[in-house]
Amino acid sequence: MTAVALSQADRTTYLSRRFGREPPHMSDLTAQDEWRTKRVEDWLLALLRFAVTLHDADRSAVLAIAEEIDKFGKHAGDRSSFNFFRSTSTELCIAILDKQNSKGRTILRLHLNRIDDSRLRRAFEAAIEFGDASQEIKSAGKISKRGGQDLWKGLRPSRDG
Repeated sequence: MTAVALSQADRTTYLSRRFGREPPHMSDLTAQDEWRTKRVEDWLLALLRFAVTLHDADRSAVLAIAEEIDKFGKHAGDRSSFNFFRSTSTELCIAILDKQNSKGRTILRLHLNRIDDSRLRRAFEAAIEFGDASQEIKSAGKISKRGGQDLWKGLRPSRDG
């Protein structure tokens, strides 16, 4: 919404709210929360993409989104040192590239534990090959060893026979 489209009385209210002189209304707070939630989801997906591709462009995208989230809500002159997403992104990108390092594995495990969406968590876990692959191979071997002899066990015989 632009100030031109507003009446004179609304223009003052709009500008004062825009420059932080008046507390935001509840709808503004809801919109801010939705924006943060969306950007965090974008950040998690960008991390997943980097884990899959390992391209510098994807790493740069992760860091750009992290910086945007960290700067959200700050005024132009605000020099506060909130940089959770930037520092976390840097640590995670390094850990993704060096999964053999025990510190890196710990960082990745902590990140996995922070992801609420189970599908995204499993996808990230698969992308960084963090799951217990040997357990998956063992269980797949059990299925193939059984073969087809037990396939129909427990089912009723057909009515044709």
